[in-house]
Amino acid sequence: MTQRAKLNLPDPSEALPGRLTAITVPDRHFVNGHPLAPPFPAEMELAMFGMGCFWGAEKQFWLQPGVYSTAVGYAGGYTSNPHYSEVCSGLTGHNEVVHVVYDPGVISYRDLLTVFWESHDPTQGMRQGNDIGTQYRSGIYFYNEMQRHAAEASLRNYQRALSDAGWGRITTELLSVPVFYYAEEYHQQYLAKNPGGYCGLGGTGVMC
Repeated sequence: MTQRAKLNLPDPSEALPGRLTAITVPDRHFVNGHPLAPPFPAEMELAMFGMGCFWGAEKQFWLQPGVYSTAVGYAGGYTSNPHYSEVCSGLTGHNEVVHVVYDPGVISYRDLLTVFWESHDPTQGMRQGNDIGTQYRSGIYFYNEMQRHAAEASLRNYQRALSDAGWGRITTELLSVPVFYYAEEYHQQYLAKNPGGYCGLGGTGVMC
């Protein structure tokens, strides 16, 4: 797999086929003990973001008051129930994403967008720092029209702030939420299980 190929999304006809069996994940969040998978309390809402390596991205969200649960996984591609090695090949089209379950009475979707923008560099295209490939692209995946409008407004506002600070154009993709496939157990809350583990995230220093 060439580096150039890994910087371009595959055609659906080229994508790996995947499988029918989903990856088994723990019942409970390693940090807060809340469920990792539905059902969630009725008052909770959902969000999904891609912002580079999902180990560090997930931690940014579980640290936020009002975030009930987080999980990492794969979304935005073509391969059903992919494995990590397949995603790394660049032949699934999937992004590494964080699934966020939050209490809107404590933290708003706009607050989550602030965490998103300030925790990574959204101008890098198919990479994030030293992590290179389509799975590291920046993405906001909205669940409803409220989230879409908020995401579009925040992108415009943050682009102005970045431009004023001398940064380039935002490459973040904004899409209706795709199918989410949970990643393997060892990826879930990775930096809580491995406090000295790798985190490739680095923001621009520009406030949202």
